Amino acid sequence: MDVRDKLILALAAQLRAERDTRQAFADAVRGGLRREVLVAMLEDPVPAITQLDLLAADAAASSMPRRSRAA
Repeated sequence: MDVRDKLILALAAQLRAERDTRQAFADAVRGGLRREVLVAMLEDPVPAITQLDLLAADAAASSMPRRSRAA
């Protein structure tokens, strides 16, 4: 796996983590958590990206051909 592949995998993992964070926040808001919990979640910085950005990045990562390792 070369450096570009590792970067793509790392970015895809980061995007998935950000998606999970956003979903957790939405669930917390809907579930009526205490104010302290919501403030703590809001103070954790999450980059301002859209769901379309996440879908595009996932599609790009999925469509990349896998390279075989050099022996």
